[in-house]
Amino acid sequence: MIDIQDHQPTAPARLSLRVRADNPFHHLWENNGTWWVHFTEHLPDFTKRRVRRSLGTKDPAEAIRRRDALLAGAPRAA
Repeated sequence: MIDIQDHQPTAPARLSLRVRADNPFHHLWENNGTWWVHFTEHLPDFTKRRVRRSLGTKDPAEAIRRRDALLAGAPRAA
């Protein structure tokens, strides 16, 4: 029998981030004028999930600020 229930992880996902001082646009890309962020979450069940989210701005400086704010409070992978 296959268990198809939707299980929610009990522990928070952890992000895998590389910080590159020489590339302020790391984790960012522009798609048709709108900036997006992408990163990988490592889940408690040892799987991972790629996340892509629109930052809702066309301004590169604002995209960097929004990316930094989004990632600042997230738990990091060890």
